[in-house]
Amino acid sequence: MKLQTDRLNFRQVSTDDINNIHELHSLPETDKFNTLGIPETIQETEGIIKEWLVEQNAKPQISYVFCLDLVDTNKFIGLIALNIGKPNYKTAEVWYKIHLDYWGQGYATEALIKLLDFSFNELKLHRIEAGCAVENIASSRVLEKVGLIKEGMKRKKLPIRGEWKDNYFYAILDEDFYSSK
Repeated sequence: MKLQTDRLNFRQVSTDDINNIHELHSLPETDKFNTLGIPETIQETEGIIKEWLVEQNAKPQISYVFCLDLVDTNKFIGLIALNIGKPNYKTAEVWYKIHLDYWGQGYATEALIKLLDFSFNELKLHRIEAGCAVENIASSRVLEKVGLIKEGMKRKKLPIRGEWKDNYFYAILDEDFYSSK
């Protein structure tokens, strides 16, 4: 499977990515709104990757976790993923995490647009959902910029660093995506 934009290559995650993913997950800035918390050891990160690989190798495939690499340099800059819940609902949840050195440069937006295109045109999904902490203004902007609609807020849903945080939930339908083109 080959996904690419003008600036980004998407490739399915593998165990070879452990060091890059561990570094990304270990940054306090990228952990600020993360429910997983910072992995204490590289073995913990390896366990996370192994879980992703099990889901990625399931038949039918229920998860797509992509490393995002810059086209020009092949430098790893982040992750984006699509998790398909119940296949008969044709619904999936998307998440992304970009290394802080690449924040504010449009990479999350670019990657998410491509993933939505893949979701609706290749996988023939009907609905893509996402959530983010209410305080995560940058992520809310990305979701809204690509056409996801804020459908509501769930109170104290996210366990983040020992506290319960409110969560906005967003979605886009295939018909929304096609009408915006």
